[in-house]
Amino acid sequence: MDPIEIETTESGRYSLWLEAGTTGVDEVIRELGHEPNGHFWAGIADLLVASEVPSLKGRFSPDPEAGAFCAYSDDRAALEDLVARLHKAATEETRLRQLVDLATATGFEFDD
Repeated sequence: MDPIEIETTESGRYSLWLEAGTTGVDEVIRELGHEPNGHFWAGIADLLVASEVPSLKGRFSPDPEAGAFCAYSDDRAALEDLVARLHKAATEETRLRQLVDLATATGFEFDD
Protein backbone atom coordinates (compact mmCIF):
# COMPACT_ATOMS: atom_id res chain seq x y z
CA MET A 1 0.00 0.00 0.00
CA ASP A 2 1.26 3.43 -0.91
CA PRO A 3 1.42 5.74 2.12
CA ILE A 4 0.85 8.82 -0.08
CA GLU A 5 -2.27 9.77 -1.99
CA ILE A 6 -4.04 12.75 -3.55
CA GLU A 7 -7.77 13.24 -3.16
CA THR A 8 -10.25 15.82 -4.40
CA THR A 9 -11.83 17.70 -1.52
CA GLU A 10 -15.48 18.74 -1.30
CA SER A 11 -14.51 22.28 -2.27
CA GLY A 12 -12.95 21.06 -5.52
CA ARG A 13 -9.43 21.53 -4.23
CA TYR A 14 -6.90 18.74 -3.84
CA SER A 15 -5.29 17.29 -0.76
CA LEU A 16 -2.12 15.27 -0.43
CA TRP A 17 -2.02 12.80 2.43
CA LEU A 18 1.10 10.98 3.63
CA GLU A 19 0.35 8.61 6.50
CA ALA A 20 3.32 8.99 8.85
CA GLY A 21 4.67 5.82 10.41
CA THR A 22 3.63 3.66 7.44
CA THR A 23 6.56 4.17 5.09
CA GLY A 24 9.28 1.71 4.24
CA VAL A 25 11.91 4.04 5.69
CA ASP A 26 10.53 4.65 9.19
CA GLU A 27 13.38 2.75 10.86
CA VAL A 28 15.94 4.68 8.81
CA ILE A 29 14.34 7.95 9.92
CA ARG A 30 14.72 6.86 13.56
CA GLU A 31 18.28 5.70 12.92
CA LEU A 32 19.08 9.17 11.60
CA GLY A 33 17.78 10.72 14.83
CA HIS A 34 14.35 11.85 13.70
CA GLU A 35 10.73 10.89 14.27
CA PRO A 36 8.76 9.53 11.29
CA ASN A 37 5.89 11.95 11.84
CA GLY A 38 4.09 14.52 9.74
CA HIS A 39 6.42 17.30 10.81
CA PHE A 40 9.46 15.35 9.58
CA TRP A 41 7.78 14.84 6.20
CA ALA A 42 6.89 18.54 6.07
CA GLY A 43 10.61 19.19 6.48
CA ILE A 44 11.40 16.80 3.64
CA ALA A 45 8.84 18.62 1.47
CA ASP A 46 10.39 22.00 2.36
CA LEU A 47 13.86 20.67 1.62
CA LEU A 48 12.76 19.25 -1.74
CA VAL A 49 11.18 22.54 -2.78
CA ALA A 50 14.18 24.59 -1.66
CA SER A 51 16.81 22.35 -3.22
CA GLU A 52 15.17 20.82 -6.29
CA VAL A 53 11.91 22.44 -7.35
CA PRO A 54 11.69 26.07 -6.30
CA SER A 55 8.90 26.37 -8.88
CA LEU A 56 6.63 24.58 -6.37
CA LYS A 57 7.12 27.26 -3.73
CA GLY A 58 3.77 28.79 -2.83
CA ARG A 59 1.79 26.33 -4.98
CA PHE A 60 0.60 24.25 -2.02
CA SER A 61 -0.17 24.80 1.64
CA PRO A 62 1.44 22.29 4.00
CA ASP A 63 -0.51 21.16 7.06
CA PRO A 64 1.57 18.66 9.06
CA GLU A 65 0.15 16.74 11.99
CA ALA A 66 1.77 14.22 14.31
CA GLY A 67 0.34 11.30 12.35
CA ALA A 68 0.39 12.66 8.81
CA PHE A 69 1.74 15.20 6.39
CA CYS A 70 -1.04 16.95 4.53
CA ALA A 71 -0.86 19.59 1.83
CA TYR A 72 -3.64 21.41 0.03
CA SER A 73 -3.73 23.09 -3.36
CA ASP A 74 -5.90 24.12 -6.29
CA ASP A 75 -3.04 22.89 -8.48
CA ARG A 76 -3.17 19.10 -8.82
CA ALA A 77 -0.02 19.07 -10.96
CA ALA A 78 1.95 20.69 -8.13
CA LEU A 79 0.78 18.03 -5.69
CA GLU A 80 1.51 15.25 -8.18
CA ASP A 81 5.08 16.54 -8.57
CA LEU A 82 5.48 16.68 -4.80
CA VAL A 83 4.00 13.18 -4.39
CA ALA A 84 6.48 11.71 -6.86
CA ARG A 85 9.39 13.23 -4.95
CA LEU A 86 8.02 12.28 -1.53
CA HIS A 87 7.28 8.76 -2.74
CA LYS A 88 10.90 8.25 -3.70
CA ALA A 89 12.06 9.45 -0.27
CA ALA A 90 9.43 7.31 1.49
CA THR A 91 10.38 4.13 -0.36
CA GLU A 92 14.10 4.39 -1.09
CA GLU A 93 16.48 4.38 1.86
CA THR A 94 19.32 5.82 -0.24
CA ARG A 95 17.20 8.77 -1.36
CA LEU A 96 16.08 9.52 2.18
CA ARG A 97 19.67 9.42 3.42
CA GLN A 98 20.71 11.81 0.63
CA LEU A 99 18.06 14.30 1.70
CA VAL A 100 18.94 14.11 5.40
CA ASP A 101 22.64 14.51 4.49
CA LEU A 102 21.73 17.56 2.40
CA ALA A 103 19.81 18.99 5.34
CA THR A 104 22.82 18.50 7.61
CA ALA A 105 25.22 20.03 5.08
CA THR A 106 23.04 23.12 4.54
CA GLY A 107 22.03 23.67 8.16
CA PHE A 108 18.39 22.78 7.51
CA GLU A 109 16.61 21.78 10.72
CA PHE A 110 13.66 19.43 10.92
CA ASP A 111 10.83 20.32 13.29
CA ASP A 112 10.03 16.77 14.25
